[in-house]
Amino acid sequence: MPAQKDRWFPSFSFLLFCASFIPMLGSTSLLQELSPQEYFSSLQAGRASLAYFSHNVSPGAQPFLEQIENSVEALQDYGISVVKVNCPKEDVSRYCGKENALRKAYLFRGNMLIREFPTDALFDVNSIVANVLFALLFNEVKYVETLTDLQNIENALKGRSNMVFVYVPATGTAEHRAVMEVAFVYGTVHQFVLTTEATLLKDTGDEPDASSARLLFCHCQQATDVAQPCRKTPLEQDLTVLNIHRHLKLMGAPLVTEVAEDPEKVSTVHLQLGLPLVFILSQKETYEADRRTAEFLAWQLLGKAGVALLSRDLVDLNVLLRSNVALKTPDEGVPIKYLVLEDTDEVITLVEDKSKVEQIQEDEDEEDEDEKENDNQDVQDDQVVEAVSRDKKRELPLEQILTLTEETFHSAMLKAAQTVVLFYASWEAVSLAVLQSYTEVADHLKGVQGVLLSRVNCWDWPGVCTTENVTQFPTIKIYKRGEQPLMYNGMLGTEELTSFIMLSRVSCPLKLMTIDEAEGYLRGELPTELSSYHHASVLGVFSTAMSKAREAFIEAGSILSGHVTMGMYFEDDALALSRKYAVSPPALLLARSGDRSVEGIALSKESAQDIVQMIRYRLLDTFPEITVQNLPHYLQLRKPFLILFSDGDIGQLESKEMLKLAKGIPQQVFIPCWLNLKNTPVGHGVLKAYFATVPSLPVLVWVNLHAGGQVFKFPSEQSVTETNILSWLEKLKAGLEIPSRVFLSATNWHRLQLNRSETRPGGSCSRGPKPPEFAVCPSLSGLHVAGSKILGPLLSSSHGPSS
Repeated sequence: MPAQKDRWFPSFSFLLFCASFIPMLGSTSLLQELSPQEYFSSLQAGRASLAYFSHNVSPGAQPFLEQIENSVEALQDYGISVVKVNCPKEDVSRYCGKENALRKAYLFRGNMLIREFPTDALFDVNSIVANVLFALLFNEVKYVETLTDLQNIENALKGRSNMVFVYVPATGTAEHRAVMEVAFVYGTVHQFVLTTEATLLKDTGDEPDASSARLLFCHCQQATDVAQPCRKTPLEQDLTVLNIHRHLKLMGAPLVTEVAEDPEKVSTVHLQLGLPLVFILSQKETYEADRRTAEFLAWQLLGKAGVALLSRDLVDLNVLLRSNVALKTPDEGVPIKYLVLEDTDEVITLVEDKSKVEQIQEDEDEEDEDEKENDNQDVQDDQVVEAVSRDKKRELPLEQILTLTEETFHSAMLKAAQTVVLFYASWEAVSLAVLQSYTEVADHLKGVQGVLLSRVNCWDWPGVCTTENVTQFPTIKIYKRGEQPLMYNGMLGTEELTSFIMLSRVSCPLKLMTIDEAEGYLRGELPTELSSYHHASVLGVFSTAMSKAREAFIEAGSILSGHVTMGMYFEDDALALSRKYAVSPPALLLARSGDRSVEGIALSKESAQDIVQMIRYRLLDTFPEITVQNLPHYLQLRKPFLILFSDGDIGQLESKEMLKLAKGIPQQVFIPCWLNLKNTPVGHGVLKAYFATVPSLPVLVWVNLHAGGQVFKFPSEQSVTETNILSWLEKLKAGLEIPSRVFLSATNWHRLQLNRSETRPGGSCSRGPKPPEFAVCPSLSGLHVAGSKILGPLLSSSHGPSS
């Protein structure tokens, strides 16, 4: 691919490059040496083996034997054994007795001879692997010599299947081997056709280059008429296993993806493979024409970019109405470009010449004032990849984690009461980092009855991941017999994940039958193995007639399962229990671990989401210190933040006044909190994004993470007291204060966000492989390796206090 195109996916290429250089373990010879009797008696039905028969090793045969030995491990990956058969001098059988027989290698499947190879045709590892797989994949890879043969195969496939047509200058080359290795995996999905006849390339419309291998993906499945030719999309890169696999993934992706959500949250296989995504902005009145335009563009850009159709009627876009195209690149932290283009040629040029994006937007966008911060973030991003690449040489202890395949997945779900499944992509850095944490979780849970930890590599088993609706990498789900799977959305650290797995073993909510059981529950009387993970108990108390409130509480329990323990009591004496804590049903009783007091909370709203929000809010600290680990919990409340930034512990006076303010405000109006720059250094970057330079500390800031536009700074000449703060907030509410900073783009915060954008199916990068073939994306949610990105949402801002 030209250098211009390569710039779309540097990170992906780098990961694949690192993966290809993982050292092989072990240095002992893997080549078996057997007698003829031992060899033929060891053959197993259906299993392939490559054998070389020899009386003694002549100097001329030594190079061949070295190459055979070097190919042992590569062939073993495909279940093919390699054996040197030592013939006794007196043996005059078919394979040992004739001189010309000793100059050949033999490929058997079971005890049936498949092919004889002259030893001079097996001159290196590539030729050995290529020729052996070629012989075994007789049906999957057809060899053609004439245009008539090629057309007959193509016609037979039309309307049924697609074809992968490959030209190689000669068999036994590295390109031939790469094609055979891919065909071994995908031969049942596509029909592979191979030729060494350069004249057949003329049928593609290109001038044949007999010196270079070439691959064309032929879209025959869409050709329903025999007279209709199959569209052909060439692979413009070298023929390697990874490049061919990548090409097939792109060809298998939807031609046009219809989108009905924020483009920032959308991802497709193209973005995951390092290619841009072009959005055609549509509306109801022009939908049909826009759809045709999108399909035309998609064919023109196939293999170079993805195309999505975005309806303005379904998504509220804060962009110019005349904008008709948007471009999303796979580069981390780069905002989506909204453009006004005249025709499809401009769109194609835009993709093929990345510099055109900046040229078109030259008069529309401001210069990035935070280039230095962006550079720092690039370094942090590289640290994730660097750490994973460095640790690839260290073999992970995966013995306690069951590896699942398409064949074993469903049966494995029945092996234990609770099966935890990690869905990941072996090519993707974050997945590998989480896999390391997952092994630590397995070690923590070793010996726990009824819990089975397992993993699915979506690169190898994409069908499983698609069926299980995996829309981001990595994804962790817990399966229980007879229940819907529970997806984990928390931090991906060892401690957090272990706690979630253990707490999710308990029914949520627990149904308690007597007051004694309810009182014991509030005292924290749970199974001993849960004691170290239990932090608070929430008990819902209802009368027997409150069925609607009970149903909402049960639904809330399913949402919070694994995060908190919840109980429910609705017997006839529920009123007596609740009055003991000065509330009446429906009510929540909250008991924190280590605190003997029980808080009674009237349940004024009876929807599941309101109950979830109330419980989350009540479990949080009154005046918390914001950290990488706890920020996601506070973000879930979707409330404005009043943050006191300090360089170390805050003063006693400020702490006292802020705590008084926090206790006095109406429930859930905003979140008073503080951030210690020494504990969370990324706060420096947040402040620079707000004020260009870090102001004198401490500094009090109002910011609403869920409404973009403005940041307000508390007057530095005033002391931080409850009275002064409340007076200042009233001025903000009345619109009497001038913002300290106006953000023109809400995408600024993405630069520091560890959780890469999430999409749902169709762009579902619960923002997602099988390699990414089904709109799946990496999710770095909660990963501790680049904590600054977790705090990125603090770069989004507000218009003032919510009324």
